[in-house]
Amino acid sequence: MVTRTRLLVALFAIAVAATSAAVFAQDIFRRRERSGSTEIYGILQYDSKLTFVRIRYATGFGGWGRRGSRGEVAWAHDYPTADIHLMKILNELTSTSPHLDGSNVLSLDDPELFSYPIAYMSEPGVWSVSEDEATGLRTYLLKGGFIIFDDFRGGDLDNLYEQMRRVLPEARWFPIDGTHQIFNSFFEITNFNFGYYGQETYYGIFEDNNPAKRLMAIAGHNQDLGEYWEYSDTGFVPIDLSNEAYKFGVNYFVYGLTH
Repeated sequence: MVTRTRLLVALFAIAVAATSAAVFAQDIFRRRERSGSTEIYGILQYDSKLTFVRIRYATGFGGWGRRGSRGEVAWAHDYPTADIHLMKILNELTSTSPHLDGSNVLSLDDPELFSYPIAYMSEPGVWSVSEDEATGLRTYLLKGGFIIFDDFRGGDLDNLYEQMRRVLPEARWFPIDGTHQIFNSFFEITNFNFGYYGQETYYGIFEDNNPAKRLMAIAGHNQDLGEYWEYSDTGFVPIDLSNEAYKFGVNYFVYGLTH
C-alpha cells in the first residue's frame, strides 16, 4: 500500500519542479482561443508511452464550449497543467513512465484516439455529441477504451446521461462505491466526500450492463479532480484535498491500464 508520506513526497516534487513549459503553453492556448484559432498546445506523436488524452468537444451552447471565468472553453478547464501534474504523480509513484512534456487533445471522432487506452473529459454537463463522435466513442469503449468524466455538478448529470444515450443507447449507469476495484487498484480510497460541491457520487457504465465486468466509463458527480490537480503546487487548495484528488486520478489510470 502506498503511504501518505510517499504521496506527499511526490506532491512536493511537483511543487519544486517548475512547470514553466506548461504555464507558457497555457498562455499560448488562451491567446489562440481568443483569436478564434482552433490550434492548441501539446500534441504528442504516438510512441507507446502513457499519455494524458483530453477530449475536445462542442456544446449545446455552440462552438467549442462555454468559457469559464478564466477565459478557457469548458473542455479545457485546468488544461494543460492538471494533465501534466497528474502524469508527474504517476511517474513518481508507479512504473508507468508517462509523458511529462505535454498532453494530447483529441476529438471523439479522431482515429488517433484508438492509440490511447484512457481518455478524460472535463465539464460533460455542457457536452453535445455529434453522430460521428457518438460512433467514435461507442467503438472506442467497446474495443477496450476507458473514459473519465470529471468536473460537473447539479443538473449537469442529466446532460451526461442524455449524451451517453446517443453513444450507448442500451447502457445503464450504475452507482459505484468504495468496494469496487477501481477504488482499490492502487490506493485504498476511503474518502469520497472532500470537495466543495456537496455529496459526491460516482457512477459507471459496464460491459453488457454487468457490474462484474469491465468498467468502461466513470463519472464523479459533484467532483472536480482537475481543479485540485491543477492547483496542487500553488497553495490555492489545501494539500490534503490535492492528496485525495491524486489518489482518484492514479487509481483511474491504473485501472484503465490493467483492464
